[in-house]
Amino acid sequence: MNDAFARPPARRYDYERDPAAIYRQSFAIVRAEADLDRLPESLRDVAVRLIHACGEPDIVADLAWSDGAAEAAREALGQGAPILTDVKMVEYGIIRSRLAARNEVVCTLDDPRVADHAGDLATTRSAAAVDFWQDRLAGAVVAIGNAPTALFHLLERIAEGFPRPAVILGFPVGFVGAAESKQALSENPFSIPYLTLKGRRGGSAIAAAAVNALAAGLPEEGR
Repeated sequence: MNDAFARPPARRYDYERDPAAIYRQSFAIVRAEADLDRLPESLRDVAVRLIHACGEPDIVADLAWSDGAAEAAREALGQGAPILTDVKMVEYGIIRSRLAARNEVVCTLDDPRVADHAGDLATTRSAAAVDFWQDRLAGAVVAIGNAPTALFHLLERIAEGFPRPAVILGFPVGFVGAAESKQALSENPFSIPYLTLKGRRGGSAIAAAAVNALAAGLPEEGR
């Protein structure tokens, strides 16, 4: 290592550098600025994590969930259920050290069969990749953080007889189909527990944050 890296740089800016202090201050600010009272107790720490992931306290107003969604997710995670994600960014954002049951985290987007399958179905690769979840889907935790087509496709496959997951954490993002796919999730007729964010906002960081919060609660310091 270069000797210059062995000493701190000349401090030009006044900023917090202690990881534990950053976390404490961040979560204190979130709790001060966000209206968490509308949420059930089981979701408040999760909401804090979602806000921390995107920097927007006002997303609390757009959170939607089914009764018992957090409990269903925590139970499934505790029993070692697989976590199925639509994109690698969600997969990589899940902190494995928080998965006490050593849950398998699965993203099938890079499966070599996906591209041809997407062509056959005339849909996106993200949607086609959902079909390769079938043998792991029963009782799984699904975390979708990118593709509305993946969420729509999953709901369609469940309607056709695919196994039911334990919970769907639906946070697709974008201007085409995101709001509509999350509305479909909220109205799903299969009684599948869900947590989602209405409207266009969402993303991989939020989906991963949801899994991390549900897996281990809200940490008091950085890891």
